[in-house]
Amino acid sequence: MPHGHARPDAGLASPPQTADDGDDPDLHAPGLAELADPDWMRHGSEFATTSFWAVARRLPAILREAIALAWQASPRDTVAAIGLNIAAGVMTTLGLVATSTVLRELFASAPTPERVRAAAPALAVAALALMLHGGLTIAAGWAQARMAPQINYQVELRLFEATTAVELGAFDDAGFAEEMDRARDRGMNDAASIVDDAVNLVTGVVGVVATAIAVTVIQPLLMPCLLLAAVPAAVTAVRIARREYLAMLARVTRQRRMRMLAGLMANRHTAAEVRTYQMRGFLLGEYRRIMTTETSAQLRLVGSQTVTRVVGGSATGLATFAVYAVLGWLLLAGTVPLAAAATAMLALQAARTRLATAIHATNSLYEDALYYRDFLRFLDRADAHTRPGGTLPVNGFDEIRLDHVTLRYPDTDTPAVDDVSLRLRRGEVIALVGENGSGKTTLAKLIAGLYRPTIGSIHWDGIDSTELCPASMGAHIGVITQDWWRFPFTAAQNVSIGRHERSDGTGPTIVDAATAATAHDMIVALPNGYDTLLNREFKDGHDLSGGQWQRLVAARGLYRDARLLICDEPSAALDARAEHALFQQLRRRPDRTVVLITHRLANVRHADRIYVMRGGRLVEEGDHGQLIVHGGLYRELFDLQASGYTG
Repeated sequence: MPHGHARPDAGLASPPQTADDGDDPDLHAPGLAELADPDWMRHGSEFATTSFWAVARRLPAILREAIALAWQASPRDTVAAIGLNIAAGVMTTLGLVATSTVLRELFASAPTPERVRAAAPALAVAALALMLHGGLTIAAGWAQARMAPQINYQVELRLFEATTAVELGAFDDAGFAEEMDRARDRGMNDAASIVDDAVNLVTGVVGVVATAIAVTVIQPLLMPCLLLAAVPAAVTAVRIARREYLAMLARVTRQRRMRMLAGLMANRHTAAEVRTYQMRGFLLGEYRRIMTTETSAQLRLVGSQTVTRVVGGSATGLATFAVYAVLGWLLLAGTVPLAAAATAMLALQAARTRLATAIHATNSLYEDALYYRDFLRFLDRADAHTRPGGTLPVNGFDEIRLDHVTLRYPDTDTPAVDDVSLRLRRGEVIALVGENGSGKTTLAKLIAGLYRPTIGSIHWDGIDSTELCPASMGAHIGVITQDWWRFPFTAAQNVSIGRHERSDGTGPTIVDAATAATAHDMIVALPNGYDTLLNREFKDGHDLSGGQWQRLVAARGLYRDARLLICDEPSAALDARAEHALFQQLRRRPDRTVVLITHRLANVRHADRIYVMRGGRLVEEGDHGQLIVHGGLYRELFDLQASGYTG
């Protein structure tokens, strides 16, 4: 039975080669090309080679996009986060101006008690401004933190509303699948990040502007000094951020492989094979080899970052010394009073911190916005893959007719179904027979409305299916597929998801459907019966064998009580007794049409009509007796199977 398994770190990929990875043998190891995903870090490469000023020019549009996203999630929290940060900036300006007044009064020539009394009002204002700044900052952080879960909720809901609405054929489009992975693994996660980055940028810019205003009010001549001292710190911050990002690009493939190996060594679904094939030594060896390279890369990064910080710190020290020299000259010349110079020192430290916040936020905002736009582009692509459908309701059918239907999968020249015409009448059992790859399952999906034909048409009682309401038509279709999924729900839920709406009380009960599929006794024997959770990865969870799962899937299809029931290899994992019971349930019922696909030809002998397929085309048609007499492909396949029993 097929088991779904997550792509190990599908979001990570092979970066462009840099100086750090050029000699790394792990990045060029044979047999691991499938781990590369060149599209994944395409925006990362673009960002790494984009100048800071080019990023800055695009910021206004990105900020508008981020604020619009935040406003859509929560207008109140958006106003609070931005407004409170601006108010905190005002408090910064007020505090610095008040501090300058305090120092001016304290440095006056009057006796000490008089100086303290004169400075007391300004000191109270400075203390109040500091207190309010702290409170406003905390409140702004609270509003900012509230936005993230609300944005994540909206964005995730938009993504899954899109992925569940698209046609099944969209998932056969490699470009759609790649864009979906990027949207899900980075674009969706970065939606909240761009809002967070935008607020951080606003916070940093407000802080710098507030400090600059305070310095200008105190003494305009100090403004050039403030800017001079901030430049080296800004350049250093940009270079460190870019170096870290380039190192991340160089390491991303190694990290992806490490996570893949970690998943293999700590995964319930791989545990049996790891032990059966004694893979422990091999996996640990691979992990140690890659981890050694990764550790060396991190140590090299630490060394290079240290050099950058030393150079940047030295430049910042020289700039600060130059500022002190200028301030000293201004003090000696009597241009700037001592109180203003002291306040300038405080403003310098505050501006440096705010500027670092703004620069880091700018880098992050630009990169995250690129990935968020991937998410928006995917939504547009998903919308193009969403079938509008008709509006006519469906109240059952007497006949479904396929007229010269052809289906080609994306990027393929050979049709999977080629010029097929057939009819399904109410109450009939129809069998589709053929060798692997003959197009049976694809034809069944066309009948079920999961695919639209590339050429030809499908009619329900003479009405083109494109004119019918997809939801109304789908309510009359049930599918028991060979590619079923082990849903991590209770046994009862695994049956009832076949049809949720039972308000009128019609149709079989869950127990009825389970009994018909010979699953009732098996379910009752579970620790909690129908309330048993069918997943061992959760507490009190339980698992089933492949055959038991197939019984449950059959019960789901029968519970749906559909007028058209498509059964694609419904008994592949069943024992003989369960298989016999299931096919008894699929026998002719006046109000249900059954389309049966199976390689066990003994089970199709009683079908009203058997269609034999080869290479996507119908090559034979008739009932069992007619096809045996005809002596074609069906007779050949039937005789091959019969020989296994007759010897």
